[in-house]
Amino acid sequence: MNKESKSTNEVESTINKNVFFSSAFFILLITAVGSIWPGHLSQFFKGIQAWLIAKTSWVYVLSMGIILFTSLWLMVSRLGDIKLGPDHSEPGYTNLSWFAMLFSAGMGIGLLFFGVAEPIMHFSSPPVGEAQTIESAREAMKITFFHWGLHAWGVYALLAVCLAYFCYRKNLPLLPRSAFYPILGDKVHGVAGDVVDTFAVIGTMFGVATSLGFGVAQVNAGLHYLIGIPQSETIQVILIAIITGMATISVVLGLDGGIKKLSNINLVVAVILLVAVMALGDTVHLFQQYVQNTGSYLSDIIYKTFNLYAYEKKEKWIGGWTLLYWGWWISWSPFVGMFIARISRGRTIREFMIGVLFVPAGFTFLWMTVFGNSAISIALKDTSGKFVEAVNGNVPVALFRFFEYFPFSAALSVLGVLLVVTFFVSSSDSGSLVIDTLASGGQEEPPVWQRIFWAVTEGVVAAILLHSGGLDALQTMTIASAFPMIILLMIAIYCLVKSLRADLLLMKQVQNHTTTIQYEQSNTTWQERLDSLLSHPKFKEADKFLNEVVEPGLVELQEEFKKRGLDARLNTNKKDSISLVIHNEEVEDFKYEVFLRSFEVPEYAPDEEHEKYYRAEVFLLSGGQEYDVFGYTKNQIVADAVTQYEKHFHFLHLSNSELV
Repeated sequence: MNKESKSTNEVESTINKNVFFSSAFFILLITAVGSIWPGHLSQFFKGIQAWLIAKTSWVYVLSMGIILFTSLWLMVSRLGDIKLGPDHSEPGYTNLSWFAMLFSAGMGIGLLFFGVAEPIMHFSSPPVGEAQTIESAREAMKITFFHWGLHAWGVYALLAVCLAYFCYRKNLPLLPRSAFYPILGDKVHGVAGDVVDTFAVIGTMFGVATSLGFGVAQVNAGLHYLIGIPQSETIQVILIAIITGMATISVVLGLDGGIKKLSNINLVVAVILLVAVMALGDTVHLFQQYVQNTGSYLSDIIYKTFNLYAYEKKEKWIGGWTLLYWGWWISWSPFVGMFIARISRGRTIREFMIGVLFVPAGFTFLWMTVFGNSAISIALKDTSGKFVEAVNGNVPVALFRFFEYFPFSAALSVLGVLLVVTFFVSSSDSGSLVIDTLASGGQEEPPVWQRIFWAVTEGVVAAILLHSGGLDALQTMTIASAFPMIILLMIAIYCLVKSLRADLLLMKQVQNHTTTIQYEQSNTTWQERLDSLLSHPKFKEADKFLNEVVEPGLVELQEEFKKRGLDARLNTNKKDSISLVIHNEEVEDFKYEVFLRSFEVPEYAPDEEHEKYYRAEVFLLSGGQEYDVFGYTKNQIVADAVTQYEKHFHFLHLSNSELV
């Protein structure tokens, strides 16, 4: 085989051709239509959106309620004990880096864009009551918290936990299709799965591209305010090119090399800006408002969750605000959900839900209070109404108009522009990484050429549509696409809960482990067992135990299983483990593996010359069980494997009984 054909095969092996080419085709088609006939496309999707608001608003509201309360239930129930990964897995990122990446990918840029603007807009034009009063100020903050709070993060968290669970716990690809495995089975690897993933690629591409296109308006406004750069489409296209170049470099560096570091920078700069505004404003009053705003939000959360203004007939307001946000969060859920899942392996569902729901929401509430309440205070004192008029007239400029009322306004504006740019870069590169993963069949480290392709495509799509005026149409299309996503999310919730309940049942069976009877039946004295417990074997001793005790025992057990018609397979190819797997049709496989794990010799151990020792730990399909079988006899190994199989068999019986 020559080098050229070898290279071609390598390229083809890194992509899912059905997803890659169909996604690229539809993105090209929609971009072309949006650039040539932006008005017609916008009118078409606005018609769809208007129909959805008039006829299906109750579906959006009810679904968001189900999503939020399911997320909370998973957090407090026994299902929260299950890990997103094998039982022995540990988180790959520190809490600080994890929170920073959650925040940057989830909605960081939105806080800068709407942190001042939305509270002022609700304050000056509330859904009910008199405008620009103390009461409308309180209501403005409650509405803002409602739109940016737990509901938004609940959508992200629920889809992310679905993807992380089926990927890291069930060894399926990190793809949206995997969430439907309990009902589709192996069909998720076929055309049905390709359709789901293609839909996710297109939604992610246009979601990131529209945000990039609209967001450069804020960067342009900031640069105009600081150094007089004119506000024009040409400048904004140049800014898109620069931001896309930075995002391409970041995505090439990968998750740890680029996105993680950039997210940490985002968090640091955001905290500096937040603290600066807080310190330069009425600090004590802002803390009081933060506590009261949060309490008001929590006390009203059930009412607001299901409030459709059915009696006040506010379809235009709820369609232009609440349903618009619900559609936006849902349409972005494949992108943000996949990214969050990617960085969350090894955490329990409870830890995951607490982290994803409450930590970013808490920071968001503080941000909205500091910027929103400060802006409302300015508006209440500004009897001329110029500040409110400036914000309502030009949302991208709102943040910089706001800074004019503070000391060191130029320095604050510089920080604001810097943060907008870094947030855009992190949103773009994390979006590119997600699309890479989708188009490459779930590979954790997609090829560099593909990362560059999708990162550049995002910028090109944004620039073309910005220049042609087609971004409004794409924003409307992205939000309208949330309706079919709602249906998919409801199915995914059913699949997740069904699989989690079965997993919890399995955990209850396998974790009740005792070996007392096995020792007595094998004529092992307690003194001999004590010798095994106090020993700290080197690799050579542990490896000898693996080959001379464990392997013969599992070979004998394999032969016995085969005699009884079971598909039992022994894997001895790894140098540090031996496993016996029984393959089943339609139900969970059984796996018994003895794996040599290295540890530091503890200080409380008797004097040892070596620093490391090895434990022969038992691993099942769900992960490590954290007990050591070093020192067992061959019969004890067989007895232990049979005991675990008995528990697995009992689990299958109970699981089948529940289905019946």
